[in-house]
Amino acid sequence: MSALVLDGKSLSAATEAELSERVSALKAKNGGQAPILATILVGGDPASATYVKMKQNACKRIGMDSTKVEMGEDTTTEQLLEKIQELNANPNCHGILLQHPVPPQIDERACFDAIALAKDVDGVTCLGFGRMAMGEEAFGSATPQGIMRILEAYNIELSGKHAVVVGRSPILGKPMSLMLLNADATVTICHSRTKNLPDLIKQADILVGAVGRPEFIKAEWIKDGAVVVDAGYHPGGVGDIELAPLANRVSAYTPVPGGVGPMTINTLILQCVVAAERASAN
Repeated sequence: MSALVLDGKSLSAATEAELSERVSALKAKNGGQAPILATILVGGDPASATYVKMKQNACKRIGMDSTKVEMGEDTTTEQLLEKIQELNANPNCHGILLQHPVPPQIDERACFDAIALAKDVDGVTCLGFGRMAMGEEAFGSATPQGIMRILEAYNIELSGKHAVVVGRSPILGKPMSLMLLNADATVTICHSRTKNLPDLIKQADILVGAVGRPEFIKAEWIKDGAVVVDAGYHPGGVGDIELAPLANRVSAYTPVPGGVGPMTINTLILQCVVAAERASAN
């Protein structure tokens, strides 16, 4: 069989067309004022600067505005908290993105948790995580929420399926597991230190690779007919899963690149538009 390719790139492009219309409607309602995403970059990490630029470009494509906040390598936790509170208080700022990682002297968790729930469009606060886990209204962490949107768009059945998530990071593996659980999947959470990992992966109807190591998960560990989601991206254009041998064995898979990656940024932008719509309705 030839596997269904879960194409996040085309799905994100289609979503951008719809979001452009929603942004136009917001501008018409609010005297030309576009939704604004504030991006905070602390320090000079070139990869982080590239990611922030990609997010700003995504805003431009749908007619949103972005406010770029750049802070020096020697920024303190107190200075960053002050900037976040300033953005929380700004009614024209609808979403706040603090780019990870921040310099080591900063308490990153304290700064993430200072972001107002209504503006936590990247889904990084403990409050947002807890509300999502309990099925309450909150913005989901962007990558796992993007994965859920891919699975929904391609009508992948989750209810009653055995999902195995390999990875436990606070912005990917953990929220991914709870989102799948809330969708009535039976979830096993694994990580790089899990014993008998290949045996557990072999049980997966739905496999999510989020371990952060290039091709750590081998194709031979994955059963025929599984749905394979690779949330990794590494130099050389490979993910966390050995995908090449799976194209004619599994039922569906996300390519690397072009699968999960585009949906992460797209979900961030979508959630910022939703935040602006909620603010406009109040």
